[in-house]
Amino acid sequence: MRPLILVAGGAGYIGSHTVLTLQEQGFAVVVLDDLSTGHRDAVGAVPLLRVDLLDRAALNAAFAAHRFDAVVHFAARAYVGESVQNPALYYRNNVVGTLNLLEEMEGAGVKRLVFSSTCATYGQPSEIPILESCPQVPLSPYGHTKLACEFAMRDFAAGHGLATVALRYFNAAGADPEGRVGEDHRPEAHLIPLALGAAAGTREPLAIFGNDYPTPDGTCIRDYVHVTDLADAHVLALRSMLDGATGFRAFNLGNERGTSVAEIVRLCGKVTGRPVPHRMAPRRAGDPPLLVGSSTAIVRELGWRPRYSDPETIVATAWAWHRKHPHGYSD
Repeated sequence: MRPLILVAGGAGYIGSHTVLTLQEQGFAVVVLDDLSTGHRDAVGAVPLLRVDLLDRAALNAAFAAHRFDAVVHFAARAYVGESVQNPALYYRNNVVGTLNLLEEMEGAGVKRLVFSSTCATYGQPSEIPILESCPQVPLSPYGHTKLACEFAMRDFAAGHGLATVALRYFNAAGADPEGRVGEDHRPEAHLIPLALGAAAGTREPLAIFGNDYPTPDGTCIRDYVHVTDLADAHVLALRSMLDGATGFRAFNLGNERGTSVAEIVRLCGKVTGRPVPHRMAPRRAGDPPLLVGSSTAIVRELGWRPRYSDPETIVATAWAWHRKHPHGYSD
């Protein structure tokens, strides 16, 4: 029988791309999502359980109804600014929700978990490129909650034999190369969809936060990773545990190259054939000038190889989906 995987938060951006990859690689999938930020349209015919991780009774019923072989966990709030304004929401949703999931997994005997973590756990990095050994000193409640979840996973691994992998992303970007799913956050906060929307006339002019950083063009430099490559990494992590890997492991997911905000805006103009209306805005508090990650560990240990590392390719896949869905998903 095919392994049955529960994808919590599978109707969201990275989750929906991972659902596609899991199906393509022969896994059976059930999505669990409360649809507060995800989209029903993003999972198509895949079974969807509309469940909030804070609803213990509904969560327990989901595990009672299925014999899951593993869980991939994306269900979290993920806006730094919102986390500063409403930390209780983030601690409740991200930390308590993850603890509920871990306890239900333990009760049901499900011993494998792949966790969507973030480079925000590093805060202001002490080294570039960022290694997994870099001190984790988050600057926001969002980063704090993700790090708290990593600590919980470590403790469940030590105390209950949970096999778990935390994947610390850099900037997820792009869309499924076949155009089946894409990026539709409401509100949208990511650079590429905002720039593409500005070029298409479906969004207001793009705000560029700071052009006086100590970088070649004065704008922040970030490490953009194609969302399909992120999905591939989740499946590799999952397979490693199905093959017998144990304990807690953490890996960075980046392209090991930086692209500036100004360069992304230029590429959006090139791909769309339209100028990107934009305005300069003051720096945002806490934005470091340079964030680039090292993915040496996951390349060495799991054989991860990004397929869509070129920034123009990443932008082009996003634009292809945006043209078909100028207002996002219909739901």
